[in-house]
Amino acid sequence: MSSLDIVEAERLEASNLFYRDPTLYDHVQADSYSASLCRELIDRHYPEARTLLDFGCGTGRDLELLAQRFDCIGVDLQPGLVDYARRTRPELDIRVGDMRTVRLDRTADVLVCLGNSLAYVHDNADVRAAFQTFAAHAHPGTLFVLCSPVAPIESPSPQHARVETSLGAATVTISYQWDLRTQINTMRRQWVFDSGEECHDAIRRRVLGPRELELHALLAGFEVFEIVNETGALPVLGPGAYTVARYQG
Repeated sequence: MSSLDIVEAERLEASNLFYRDPTLYDHVQADSYSASLCRELIDRHYPEARTLLDFGCGTGRDLELLAQRFDCIGVDLQPGLVDYARRTRPELDIRVGDMRTVRLDRTADVLVCLGNSLAYVHDNADVRAAFQTFAAHAHPGTLFVLCSPVAPIESPSPQHARVETSLGAATVTISYQWDLRTQINTMRRQWVFDSGEECHDAIRRRVLGPRELELHALLAGFEVFEIVNETGALPVLGPGAYTVARYQG
């Protein structure tokens, strides 16, 4: 990793309790249905697909389910998450890499970028670079499934949720801030565990609207043909949408 990659990985880890404690991330996300929905979309649009690359795979939770059907490789920027994934899911091929620059010297039938991973890329040039990475790993007909927010979450007052975690039960208080100029949606969370421990994090996500996503995809050689709303997401995480595209070359 370059020094800039290391700084970015450390920044992300510092901003999000889940990234500092991958076990907590896996526990809270245990009921995530991203992988199931992703498989449904692949079955609908490319049922003969055999290979898959996952950019921003995190702890490998979704990749583990996808690997039951596909020959998979996962990539994530954060060494801590990759180390955890390798310890807990040693059967998976998971590598450290930045979705803006990584090159695996192969293509796949399916590319996925789940968990709102692209939303952590804020600069326009970096977003374009990420789409160039996706294109570099695609061949004509490759299916691309991207989960990212397409509209901001705004709430006039803080929201509260009870969450069962590996550290015990916690009350999470969530507030949102939307910056229209930068298109950054900031989610601030206060975690108060029944043990008395208290943690805070602030997660900044770039919101790209559907037409903006379509433009980035088109410029990279992809044609978007479906956008599916995500439902049932945990309130501590916030919703996203699934953009489905095919690489035209």
